Amino acid sequence: MAASTYPLQGNKSRSNWSQTLSCISPREVVFGSNIKQQMYCHLLCALRSFDIIDGIRAAYAAGLIRAFSLLESKWEKLCDDLESGFPSLEIADAAMKESVVEFLGGPQVDLSRRIREICAESNWGGILSKLWPNVRYVKSVTTGSMKQYYSKLKYYAGDVMILGGDYFASECCLGINLDIQQPPESTQFVMLPTAAYFEFLPFDLNESSVVGEETVDFSGVKVGKMYEVAVTTYRGLYRYRLGDIVRVVGFHNSSPLVEFVMRAPKTGYEIITEKDLMSAMESFQHSMAAEVVDFASFSDFELSPKRLKVFIEFREGCDFLQEEKLQGSVEALQRCCSSLENGLGEIYKVQKDRGEIGPLLVSVVRSGSFDGILQMAIKNGAPAGQYKPPKIIRNREIVGFMEESAVLTISLDSFHG
Repeated sequence: MAASTYPLQGNKSRSNWSQTLSCISPREVVFGSNIKQQMYCHLLCALRSFDIIDGIRAAYAAGLIRAFSLLESKWEKLCDDLESGFPSLEIADAAMKESVVEFLGGPQVDLSRRIREICAESNWGGILSKLWPNVRYVKSVTTGSMKQYYSKLKYYAGDVMILGGDYFASECCLGINLDIQQPPESTQFVMLPTAAYFEFLPFDLNESSVVGEETVDFSGVKVGKMYEVAVTTYRGLYRYRLGDIVRVVGFHNSSPLVEFVMRAPKTGYEIITEKDLMSAMESFQHSMAAEVVDFASFSDFELSPKRLKVFIEFREGCDFLQEEKLQGSVEALQRCCSSLENGLGEIYKVQKDRGEIGPLLVSVVRSGSFDGILQMAIKNGAPAGQYKPPKIIRNREIVGFMEESAVLTISLDSFHG
């Protein structure tokens, strides 16, 4: 099972649950059957125990952003529930609801009034220390594809420290973060020589592929070079390629010191990498006057020529999508999409210049669409706590869902400015 799940599964006794795991919420909430209802109950329990919380943790930054966004949209309902001492009627899981009722301990009128006054100011910058005055840190993985959520997490956290995580994969532990206070762009991991047998395949970023099939071990890696990591584990995986690309930045004793670069392309036919897309979208967001919630891309090889589709979800209620401003928004979006295309990396640019790639398609999807992908993943067996929103979509079912969710689609062949 996932490393984050093991201590939860290992503590079946309700009596020592909170003491062992430093977890505020009752175990019925942690093992609930509906992620949105679980998240709501986590927030309700956290607000009830506002004075004893000293840390907020999640496996990935995306999960924290979903939680804080839910707080921002549901704070009035949360206050009503605290005031009545009873969770919302929308909570369908009977065991979860009963445990939360017991946890709340009756109506909390004064607490509800305090939280209502804080949230009514509609200033969500630094909200964590306002609601939880004794909180000392927020901890989650913010590297790789989670880096896009760091600025929003920093906005919510304000002066509260954001601590990074270690380098874990489902297959094994890979490395330790010796300085957890570093921002994602400066985060480095020391590879653990006893966690598994590690091999490294040299990787060429310009070609977006490994160079040959010859691997090197700890003693053969070179500082400044990129590699795809392969592991042989105690559990029986043999020379298994993790799909992680790392850059060696130094050594700690004899162990390589690495930084995570990106997920490796699945095939040699892919026209952009996760890193290319995130870099291009970072520039895109700076030029837009609207907040981007999430984004992903899909390379459609069934079209001739092939085309790249980018799906973007903006924050609900933003002026950008208001009907009376839609014409101006489309023009602004076209200009920004043109710069987005220019930042999609060298492989895309070369193939575009050769005429092998058609004009970029950008679809604005309705609010909640990326939460829909999460629900699809959970339905197919993915653990909610381990879910990472995809940046490169390869599943046709997900693509179909996103295309149905599109409220506006722009093709750059109709714009040349």
